[in-house]
Amino acid sequence: MILFRKFRVLILMVFLVACTMHIMIDLLPKLEKRAAGADTGDSGCQCAQHPGGEAQGWAKQRARSAAEAGWPNKHTLRILQDFSNEPSSNLTSHSLEKITAAAGDRAESFRRIRPSGGKAEDHKPLIGDASWGRTVSAHGVSRLTALFEHPLYKVDLPSFTNDDTLFNLNTDIRFYPKATGNQGWHNEEGNEEEEEFSPTGQVMAESYPNWLRFHIGINRYEMYSRHSVVLDALLKDLASQRITSVAMKSGGTQLKLIMTFQNYGQALFKPMKQTRDQETPPDFFYFSDFERHNAEVAAFHLDRILDFRRVPPVAGRLVNMTREIRDVTRDKKLWRTFFISPANNVCFYGECSYYCSTEHALCGKPDQIEGSLAAFLPDLNLAKRKTWRNPWRRSYHKRKKAEWEVDPDYCDEVKQTPPYDRGTRLLDVMDMTIFDFLMGNMDRHHYETFEKFGNDTFIIHLDNGRGFGKHSHDELSILVPLSQCCRVKKSTYVRLQLLAKEEFRLSVLMEESLLRDRLSPVLLQRHLQALDRRLRLVLQVLEGCVEKEGYANVVEG
Repeated sequence: MILFRKFRVLILMVFLVACTMHIMIDLLPKLEKRAAGADTGDSGCQCAQHPGGEAQGWAKQRARSAAEAGWPNKHTLRILQDFSNEPSSNLTSHSLEKITAAAGDRAESFRRIRPSGGKAEDHKPLIGDASWGRTVSAHGVSRLTALFEHPLYKVDLPSFTNDDTLFNLNTDIRFYPKATGNQGWHNEEGNEEEEEFSPTGQVMAESYPNWLRFHIGINRYEMYSRHSVVLDALLKDLASQRITSVAMKSGGTQLKLIMTFQNYGQALFKPMKQTRDQETPPDFFYFSDFERHNAEVAAFHLDRILDFRRVPPVAGRLVNMTREIRDVTRDKKLWRTFFISPANNVCFYGECSYYCSTEHALCGKPDQIEGSLAAFLPDLNLAKRKTWRNPWRRSYHKRKKAEWEVDPDYCDEVKQTPPYDRGTRLLDVMDMTIFDFLMGNMDRHHYETFEKFGNDTFIIHLDNGRGFGKHSHDELSILVPLSQCCRVKKSTYVRLQLLAKEEFRLSVLMEESLLRDRLSPVLLQRHLQALDRRLRLVLQVLEGCVEKEGYANVVEG
């Protein structure tokens, strides 16, 4: 009997000790955070730590990350009108935003929506667009600035109506910045006073986070304006905003991460897999090549210099794998793949169809890794996108060839097939062909458009990671659509001729533009020189078309 009582007392004491330890573990992260804040005055340090110490404190840091980071809370922003939710809408893209719960939070924030009631014929200048009425002398400035001030880069777009903008602001809803509960949102401008803003006011427009201003600026003709003041601010956000959560993107052959920032913006992260001087091996098929993070960055800058403006903003970033990925993710499958390499570097590999194993792990130095961050387009629940099969899609087979590779008259069939039988869609595909050839990108199997604008809109140039793989080889098969169809926009043709001149040499402009990125140098000189060589080849093909069919039958618009 006495032994039984002693046993019960022992059990009770063990239970009390366990409860006490549990409470201490819960309180420890908060106490450490408070102590760190008192000592340093900044609890958000992103400094690198020695990987050996990280490995020893793995469990404790995991507990701290759960207490401090977490997924962003739903906020109360209610300002956009969705015009793309008709029941008869076509197949939409399954890329980027659809696969993350954080995107659901952002979609939730736009529930209160209704038409703005503006007249259809009203002119609608874009928020934060500095190009309206802007005239600056090009003398004494950089070549890139001089290019953007050239008359060919100052052609006015048609006046916008409600049908030409992706979103319309709701004038009946007012917005309180501090209602979001996120200090990083309204403190970006250092404004501590809470004010009530009207969505149509200039002050209100400038108070939006830059990712939202980018979304609002999308229209039928362009993803962003030539002189948008929002673009540079958004690129800065991509490279510096605090990362609050990370998740793996489902699907795809290689690992990609979805990163959410403090201001609720999101971006697709492609980590560094190859060094700058590594070329694609000659025995590799195009569909088994690595995706390069620097190619995503360079593609955005090339697209902007060509004045297409169809690639979402992309910036390079040096990411701390410990603090900015491992400690903030709630994706257990991702977290479990972290390990310390024999060289004492932090590594992980995630889950994907290919190249996701310990043999293909992504390792930092010791826990820093380069990567590209591409800004998300608006959530598919707000702005549906239609996915189109590229008519000149490759077979993605080791032995089979696609129809266009064996039929020289293939373009004649494409010209009779909607939507290529009218409008500018075929010419837009020619633009995309030129863009891909300059990069050496053979992996253009699909493209996307915004459903709201129907077939009369631009093509979105997504997923450019397989470009800039070979500087020593020009893949002429990429130019087959251009040589078969012999069609090009006049605006594209004259800009290509301009970029071939010594004053505006494409390689020099690209080098200057890429210097602004934090991962500079993004491309080696050999890749920059290849751009000039490939541009001459494009112009040779077009000159041959003009000689064969006549200028009026080749150059349109």
